[in-house]
This record gives sequence, structure tokens and C-alpha cells, in this order.
Amino acid sequence: MADTALAAAIKSALTTVEIPGGGDLAGYAGLSDIIVTPSAVAFAIAVAPGMEAAFGPARDAAQHAAQAVAGTRKVMVSLTGGKPPAKVGPTFSHGKPVPPGKTAVPGVRRIIAVGSGKGGVGKSTTAVNLALALQAEGLRVGILDADLYGPSIPKLLGLEGQPAIRDDGIFTPHAAFGLKAMSIGSMLVKDQAVVWRGPMATSALRQLLRETDWGDLDALVVDLPPGTGDIQISLFQQAIVEGVVIVSTPQDLALIDAKKAIDMIKRFDVPLLGLVENMSYFIAPDTGHRYDIFGSGGAERAAAELGMPFLGAVPLVMSIREGSDAGVPPLVSAPEGAEAQAYRAIARKLLGQTRA
Repeated sequence: MADTALAAAIKSALTTVEIPGGGDLAGYAGLSDIIVTPSAVAFAIAVAPGMEAAFGPARDAAQHAAQAVAGTRKVMVSLTGGKPPAKVGPTFSHGKPVPPGKTAVPGVRRIIAVGSGKGGVGKSTTAVNLALALQAEGLRVGILDADLYGPSIPKLLGLEGQPAIRDDGIFTPHAAFGLKAMSIGSMLVKDQAVVWRGPMATSALRQLLRETDWGDLDALVVDLPPGTGDIQISLFQQAIVEGVVIVSTPQDLALIDAKKAIDMIKRFDVPLLGLVENMSYFIAPDTGHRYDIFGSGGAERAAAELGMPFLGAVPLVMSIREGSDAGVPPLVSAPEGAEAQAYRAIARKLLGQTRA
């Protein structure tokens, strides 16, 4: 069935879903467009503040009605509104108090997010190699591609095909070099853009995070989008995040944006685990001469000014670019090489802060 025909069939199915106050969901003004991809269907139901609980049954009914039409596609239905989370007493995760409104992810001991102030600084490459470096240190690790509008984890890890979906609707993540990996990019056709408003993107994040069978992980590395937007806000508000690693290049322009991302993280009271300087320097392969293409030591100085750890520097080398394009990171292709060891040194510094 074509995407437009499937969207129309799902909307027709929503005529059977009753909403508070009378009427059906298909005719409700707060129903968003229905987005269809090769393996997923997504739509949002916007409600007035304070009406979330009343619309809960309608949301569940919509999920079932849409799933009956969508077949093997994963259905993602979000309920959006302005009501603040209820104030409840603290619960505990791994012996630590859990802030109200936040819950642990089943099977995941700690979440380590990797972010940046702007794109193009090698954040996703760093996230993948950091995940592999943590694994090399003996941890059971997964990686979630939360950069929904520009997913690159499938390319970086050489993932092929769509993730399997169990009978109960739970995703089975891909396996790549020992990592468990999930990305919306694995559900899209080549070069297909994700054209979703914020509520739909945050709903997709919630389902990728919480409706994936992660098994038993010591760490889940989450590759955030660049900047300060809905995905970051959603993750920080609903999940227990151990902390964030910020990636930047040494030049002042990149560091200006990195400092904005750091300011946002502080506002949500999420720990800053440290700053990584990527593309730090270039060693000419023919002469061995070092070139500081983007300046020198900018990230380390910025970390000191901001009172956060400097985790280390990763050089600008062709092997990282080649391995990234081929889906074979340096931690896999040359685990004893200088590039892999740079990432492992970062992982060891990180573990010195997060082991519990």
C-alpha cells in the first residue's frame, strides 16, 4: 500500500476512536498529519493543558486502531499538552534518588549523552567510537541515534536493513561490533528526510528509547542532535541521564556554540562529564609535521574556564574519515592504533567519573 493510501486508511480507522466531549479522533482538530515511513507510522494528538489524562484512553485506542491497519510498521502516537508532571515522591535507580517525572530505562544502568553546539564537529563519530571504547573497557554498551533529523549511526556502524519488531511491538536493536544499536535512519529509505514537528520527534525518541529491548546494558550512549532543541529537552526531562559529553573543535566559532549547549545542560541540572576536542590537530603523513588547522587547545582552555573536565583530544586523521565512511570505526579496524587509543583514553577518564 502506498504511503498516502496507508495514511488515509489509518485516518479512516481513527473514526472509531471516541474522544472526550464527543466526536471521533479522525475529525479532531488536534490530530496532526499522519507520517508514514517504510517501517513506521507516526502522528500526534494535541490536547489542552490538563486534558492529558482524559485523552489517555483515546491515545491507547488510536494506537491499537492504527496498528491494525499499519501491519508490521511500528506505530508511534504521542499525546502532547501543557500540563506539568505530577509531583510524586522520589523513587530510586541504582541506589540514587530519581527526580519526579523521570524514570529509568529498563535494562540500562546509565545513559551517557554526547552532544555539541553545532553540526560538523564530529559528534556522531565521537559517540560511536566512545561507545566502542567503553565496550573495550569491559562494559556492555548500546548506542541510540537520537539525531532524528540527521541520523548517521547506520552509516558509521555499517548497519543494514530495518530493526526487527517483536509481536508485542518492541524493537530488537541491531548488533554491530558487539554494540546494540538503534536509529530512525534504519527505518527510512535512502535520502528520505524526517519531516516531523517537535511533538512527533520527541514521541519517536521516547519509543526508540523505551520500546527497544536493550537487554542488560552497563551504558547506553545517546547521540544527540547538535544545538539546543526539543530532543535534548525531552531526554533531559523524562530520562535519568548520568551526564553529557560535549564535542567541539578547537576554533572559537565552534566553542561559542558549545558553550550555549553547556548552558542549556546546566539549566536542566544534568551533569557535564567533560569536553572532547575533536579534529584537534593534523599530522602530515609524508613529513610527520603537526598542523593546528583549527587552532590549538581551545577546548581545553574552555573546559578550564567552565569548570568541567577536559577528556582529551582526537587528531584529524584520514583513517577516522575512511573508517567512518566504510562503517568500520578505528576501534574495530585498528584497535591498537593511535586513534583507537585516543578514544580509549577518553573512555577511561569518563569511567573514572561514572563508575558506581
